[in-house]
Amino acid sequence: MLRIHVDGPIATVTLARPERRNALTPEMLEAISEAASRLDATPEVRAVILAGEGRSFCAGFDVDVLASDDLLAGTPGTRLEATDLGRRMADAWETMRPVSVAALHGHVVGGGLVLAAACDLRVAAADTVFLVPELDLGIPLGWGGIPRLVRELGPAKTKEVVMTCRPFGVDEAGDFVNRVVDPEAVLAAARELAEEVAARPEAAVTLTKRHVNAVARHASGAEFSFADAAGLLAALAERRLGEGT
Repeated sequence: MLRIHVDGPIATVTLARPERRNALTPEMLEAISEAASRLDATPEVRAVILAGEGRSFCAGFDVDVLASDDLLAGTPGTRLEATDLGRRMADAWETMRPVSVAALHGHVVGGGLVLAAACDLRVAAADTVFLVPELDLGIPLGWGGIPRLVRELGPAKTKEVVMTCRPFGVDEAGDFVNRVVDPEAVLAAARELAEEVAARPEAAVTLTKRHVNAVARHASGAEFSFADAAGLLAALAERRLGEGT
């Protein structure tokens, strides 16, 4: 489900559910959040590479979970907590002390794209395909995804790719991707970038990360709250109602 390997100042976290293109489950969301907390509390770790095993980086939230009644089970409070797992995961990854480098390849879909946007830096294979299919599934893009994509892609591009659900490549990703490399070189390039950052003075790197994140949040008006989860919960309930008519 998730592998963590620490090699000196560089840690590598690998999404390890290749048979499902690393589609995210509630258990994986909690594990990714816990990994961020663990690495945040490991002083020797200066940079973290986030990668996906197999053919894709991440296929987003598992559609089988969305199709089940699991997210709508329990009390209103437990339902809200369940649908807020993704936002908490992305926030934990974005705010941890080490600098994160996403190694992107294959498909980067929905919640997987939000997770990539929560990373500080991104290296992508030249043939990487990005996709936000949530509206086709009858739900909004959650997990703080909209403000993060507005921040990285701009408002017009975010509206287009989210509202049309069309795939797009690195040629349209703009500043979202720091480096584009051949598919077989993604992990090596991510490692090289992580080592470059880890070699710089730690306090200065940490302060720079916090400063840039603060400015970016202010510029995008990003407020990630329970309203995000509540909107997803309402959309799921509406979709189920429609399927039952």
